[in-house]
Amino acid sequence: MNYKDFFKNEIFEDIRYDEMMKKHTSFKIGGPADVLIIAKRDDEIINAMRICKENNLPYFVMGNGSNLLVTDKGIRGVVIKINEGYDKVIVCENIIQAEAGALLTAVSKVALRSSLAGMEFASGIPGTIGGAITMNAGAYGGEMKDIVKSVRILSNDGQIMELTNEEMDFRYRNSKVKDNDWIVLSVQLHLTSGKYEEIESIINDLTYQRTSKQPLELPSGGSTFKRPEGYFAGKLIEDSGLRGLRHGDAQVSDKHCGFVVNRGDANYKQVMELVEIIQKTVFDNFGVQLEMEIKQVGEK
Repeated sequence: MNYKDFFKNEIFEDIRYDEMMKKHTSFKIGGPADVLIIAKRDDEIINAMRICKENNLPYFVMGNGSNLLVTDKGIRGVVIKINEGYDKVIVCENIIQAEAGALLTAVSKVALRSSLAGMEFASGIPGTIGGAITMNAGAYGGEMKDIVKSVRILSNDGQIMELTNEEMDFRYRNSKVKDNDWIVLSVQLHLTSGKYEEIESIINDLTYQRTSKQPLELPSGGSTFKRPEGYFAGKLIEDSGLRGLRHGDAQVSDKHCGFVVNRGDANYKQVMELVEIIQKTVFDNFGVQLEMEIKQVGEK
C-alpha cells in the first residue's frame, strides 16, 4: 500500500515522506516513516486522524521522541508528531495553559518567569507536556496529577472533550488518556504564587542532580528499564558487572547503569541485543526480570 496517495489532495503545513525517524528521537535511532505529519493546529491533528480512520491506515502519535526506540526498518503508515509549532503557552494569573507540543522544560521556564511554583519537579523531564500528561510523568516526589486542572483531548471518534483532574484518573505512569489511546491537545495547570529566587533555587538544585548523575550528553531514550518493585534497575545492572558494557555503538552508560546510550551510530538491533544481555544477566544473578520503559515502535 502506498500511504502517500491518501494525502496527495490534503493540505498540511509540514508533511514529509520516507522521513528518517532517527531525526525525530532523542536516541537518534530509527528508519523511515512512510508519512510524517508535523501538526501545527487542532484541525491538522483532527484531519490526519480522520484520513487514517476512514482509510483504515495504521498511525502512531508522538511528541518529541524522548522515550522512543524506532526499529531500523522504520514505521509503516502515518506518524503524527505533536511538538514544534503546536507549543503555545499562555499565563493567566496562576493558571498556565499549554498546547500539547510544548516541552516540559519550556513550560517550566514560563512558570519560573511568572514566579509560579509547583512544577519545579518537571523542569528537567525531557518530552512534551502532552506526553507527560498521558503517562502522568513525575520526578523528585512530584507528578503531573499534582498540578493539572483540566485536559483537552481528542477522542478516537473525533470528539474534543475537556476532562477534569479527577476524570483523568491519574495513576502511576498512567491515565485515562493512555487507557483509551486519546490524544492530548492542551492542558491547564494550576500553580501557586511563589518567590522567583526560591523557585529558581529548587530548579537549579534538581538540574544539578540530573546532570551530575544522568548521561544527558549522549543520545538515549531516558531510563531504559522500569523500576522493579523493591529494587533499582541501575544498581542491579551495576552489581551484575555490566557498567560500560558495549555492543556495537550501544552501551550501558558509565555514568548511570540504568541508561543504554548511543555512542555514535547505534541501531535498533544493537540496542535490543544489549537489552537482552542485561535482562538475562540480571535475572541469572538476582532473579529479577527487568521490563523496558522505553517504547518500541516500527516494523521488525
